[in-house]
Amino acid sequence: MYFFISQLSISDILLPTYIVPNMLHILLNNGGTITFNNCITQLYFFCALESYECVLLAVMSYDRYVAICNPLRYTSIMTSTYCVKLTITSWLLGFSVVLIYTITTAKLNFCGKNIIDHLFCDLFPLLELACSDTFIAHLEIYVIGFPIVFIPTTIIVVSYTNIVLAVLRIPSSTGRQKAFSTCSSHLIVVSIFYWTLFGVYVVPTNGLTLSTSKVLSLLYTVFTPLINPIIYSLRNKDIWKAVQEIVNKNGIW
Repeated sequence: MYFFISQLSISDILLPTYIVPNMLHILLNNGGTITFNNCITQLYFFCALESYECVLLAVMSYDRYVAICNPLRYTSIMTSTYCVKLTITSWLLGFSVVLIYTITTAKLNFCGKNIIDHLFCDLFPLLELACSDTFIAHLEIYVIGFPIVFIPTTIIVVSYTNIVLAVLRIPSSTGRQKAFSTCSSHLIVVSIFYWTLFGVYVVPTNGLTLSTSKVLSLLYTVFTPLINPIIYSLRNKDIWKAVQEIVNKNGIW
């Protein structure tokens, strides 16, 4: 579990690092410029990191499923080698599948003022500037979105359905509370991440105002990476204990 949390932390560090500096420059100067190549590069890394996190959250839900539904076999199933393989697969899927869409978008013709009324180079705001036909690009969004978003979502739903059924079969209330507490932090993170993601990309765009879309974009690019470590820290006694030991060792309190 801690290995997967560390991988989630890497993603939470990389995404704001790549998006926030340019976003702050735009906000402080009431606008800004970005070259076409930098915009496409920003689009690629943004989509790749979001896709990686989708897959990783599904892997983490499977990890919680094995821990609760097959506790005696957990160490034999979720070995260090297997965890590393799952993580590498998540990185490869996130950064390889999105490359197809990025290349297609880069080949579109852009004309006019080329003003993106958004905080960064996002999918739909960028396609709205294209002068050429964007049918293939829109089609690829859903084709790529199926393995990257909907399959992990299915894994998460199935995993937590089995977890809930297993927890309900525990006779004591203390046992049920202890079992559910091991996955409550992950469930909160998944809920926040997918709620904002589906709100922007699955809900029809004509149902969202531009301001609402920008706010939701801020949630999954800035707020979610910020709140993830807080959620895991507040609800994890081991992390609190480790932090306290470090503080005491350095004589801070």
